[in-house]
This record gives sequence, C-alpha cells and structure tokens, in this order.
Amino acid sequence: MALALLAAPAAAQHAGHTMPPPAADIPSFETPPPPEAGSGPPNAADAIWGAEAMKASRAALKAEGGDMTRFWFMADRAELRINGDTTGYLWDVQGYWGGDTDKLWLKSEGEGGFGEAIDDAEIQALYSRAIAPFFDLQLGVRRDLAPFGRNHAVLGIQGLARYRFEVDAALFLSDQGDLTARIEAELDQRLTQRLIVQPRTEINLAAQDIPELGIGAGIDSISLGVRLRYEIVREFAPYIGVEQDWRIGGSADYARASGTPAATTNFVVGVRLWF
Repeated sequence: MALALLAAPAAAQHAGHTMPPPAADIPSFETPPPPEAGSGPPNAADAIWGAEAMKASRAALKAEGGDMTRFWFMADRAELRINGDTTGYLWDVQGYWGGDTDKLWLKSEGEGGFGEAIDDAEIQALYSRAIAPFFDLQLGVRRDLAPFGRNHAVLGIQGLARYRFEVDAALFLSDQGDLTARIEAELDQRLTQRLIVQPRTEINLAAQDIPELGIGAGIDSISLGVRLRYEIVREFAPYIGVEQDWRIGGSADYARASGTPAATTNFVVGVRLWF
C-alpha cells in the first residue's frame, strides 16, 4: 500500500497529468510582484509598432478603462406626504456628468402642499473632485427658488462612509451673509434581493437667526425617517415609509408663532429611480 502511494505522483505525471503544486507554492493575492516587474521600458510596444500607432490604442485604453465620461441621474425621493388631512409632495433629485475624478453635479430638492404655494425649492450646480476612493469634495452655487430668491456659495462633501452610510454634507453662505449647513445620511439594508429598508436622517443648522425664513440659530431642524422599498427592477423601486420632523430651539418658536406645529409626522409613498 505504501509503495503504491509513493508511486502515484510519478504515475500520474507519466500519464500526462501533472499533480498540483503544494499549497505553499501557490502564490496568493498578497504576494508582492517579482523584482523584474516594471523593469522594462514604459512604452515597450513603441519599439515594435511605433509611437503614433500606439497613441490611439493608449487613448482608447484610458477611455474604456476608468476615465469614461458618463451621465447619471437619480430621484432619491419623489413622494407624496400625508399628514392628517393634509397631503403634500417632496422631491430630492440629483445627477452628474463627468468621469471618476471630475464631475459636474446638479441637485434639486423642495416640498409643498397641493393647492398651495411651494414651501421650499432649490437647485445646485457643483464642481465635484474625488479626494478619496469613496468621497468627493464639492464646490459651487445654490439658487433658492422659494420661498425667496436667494443665492448661496456651497462647499460640501459627498460619498460613502464606513459601513455603507451615504453621506451628503454642505455649508451654505448666502448673498445676505447667512451661514447655514445641512447633513444628510442614509443606509440601505437588504431584507431580500429586492426588498430594502432605508433609515434616513437630515439635520439643518444655522449660525444666526434668519427671521424671514423662520430659522433660529443653532440646530434648525431634525428629520428621522424609514422607508421600505421594493425593486421591481434595480432602476425602479416604489416605497412606503414614515418620517418625523422636529423644529428645534428658536426655529420651533418661529413655527409656533406662525401657527405651525413644531413637530410633524408624515406618512410617505413614493418612488426611487435612476438611470
């Protein structure tokens, strides 16, 4: 028996079947490259085909291997909001044109009630530069369309934080000298391949009172919500959810003075789509 086991590797090789090497000889992904790697000329193919012939090939490789220009659009929230006998709407959309490093971002969000004037509406145009594998630094302008026309300079950061939190945070300096900030974070948790629950929070802050907008210094408002969506296809997913909004501090005082509750609960139904 022992002789048969010792003879098995040689017999297998003789039959044309090479035995696999011991596990210790199999290179792993963590094995550093050999010293010879990269020691040759950087454009060795030029010596065979010529620099002009290879120029087009290198441009095609760059365009198809990570530096492609593309357009992307997402309606993260397009929803009806039901609060008692009141029904309103909200939109939160964004998109970009560009490559992996540099992009032009366009964003818009707003809300209002049916049969009433729009409560809030804005649009942003931002230059975005990748500063880390999952984060972009953004700089640009914001235009408020309602309730007042007002312009802002914008400095923000957007990306995917640890544990897959999607984060969008920005500072806004208005043409009236008002400094405000907004922090948004959401997390997708898959219950099945198509059913996803998404907790979401948004915090708005202000460096000073802005009476005409009903904003008090400090924390202006906090929103906490959860949405449950079903992906009919990856690009189209209806959802339902609930969101609780609070006005804080001086903003709550402004709300109560205007006859508006400082805390509201909204039941939402909407759709999330992208292309």
